[in-house]
Amino acid sequence: MAPVQRRVSGLASLDGGAFRMGTDDSEGFPSDGEGPVRTVTLRPFRLARTAVTNAQFAAFVKATGYITDAERFGWSYVFHLLATANARRRAPSPAGTPWWLAIDGAAWHAPEGPDSTITGRQDHPVVHVSWDDAHAYCAWAGGRLPTEAEWEYAARGGLDQARYPWGDELTPRGQHRCNIWQGRFPTHNTREDGHLGTAPVKTYRPNGYGLFNMVGNVWEWCADWFATDHLARPLEDPQGPETGTARVMRGGSYLCHDSYCNRYRVAARSANTPDSSSGNIGFRLAADI
Repeated sequence: MAPVQRRVSGLASLDGGAFRMGTDDSEGFPSDGEGPVRTVTLRPFRLARTAVTNAQFAAFVKATGYITDAERFGWSYVFHLLATANARRRAPSPAGTPWWLAIDGAAWHAPEGPDSTITGRQDHPVVHVSWDDAHAYCAWAGGRLPTEAEWEYAARGGLDQARYPWGDELTPRGQHRCNIWQGRFPTHNTREDGHLGTAPVKTYRPNGYGLFNMVGNVWEWCADWFATDHLARPLEDPQGPETGTARVMRGGSYLCHDSYCNRYRVAARSANTPDSSSGNIGFRLAADI
């Protein structure tokens, strides 16, 4: 299907150039390959101001009849406090992460299972989308997923080595700037930021490049295969390794908490297999200039 350029209108145009990627911060996770700090150079590119929404993904499905991986598998992971009482009783959970429930029928249009809908959440980020699903949407829209380096450059918003897209303080002047967990994970969320699950994609103020929710809310898929040997590859427009078993995810989500997942920092990273999905993973559209 030929790209339809009108679908990628409204993206922020970013100049690229050299920036310092990664961190050697003591709050980081060296085993995740957050460091070393290295100077990376990027060509100009465009990036969506928000994560792809339920409404945007619904338009893609309507136009193409696309079926997501979660729909094909028949289930996806839902956070236990968001699942219905009936689903909580019946759904299994992975060893070591009892807060995740494998809910039959959970999918992008039914985020908590068959008895849920996206009604009233059209402006929330689409979830239960795998890397494969995100890649398919981007191809249809005439764009692509951002590389990991592009994502971090964009998330920094022009700040050099700041911990968050807005600076080094998590809640400057007591103001919440992202949708993450407050309280005791995983049983009690005080919702001080206003949300238990996803928030609308334009919640909170944008960063210096006019981009919303680059950290918190939902993890965002990147184009790259996950690796930690960054200095083994070119530092000009890095694309990641040619092969791998897991794709990069960036930004953290509404479930991140400093007690176990302090990955809502711009240098933090994680990964998952390309066919994986859950209620806290989404994506953002990029495009060449």
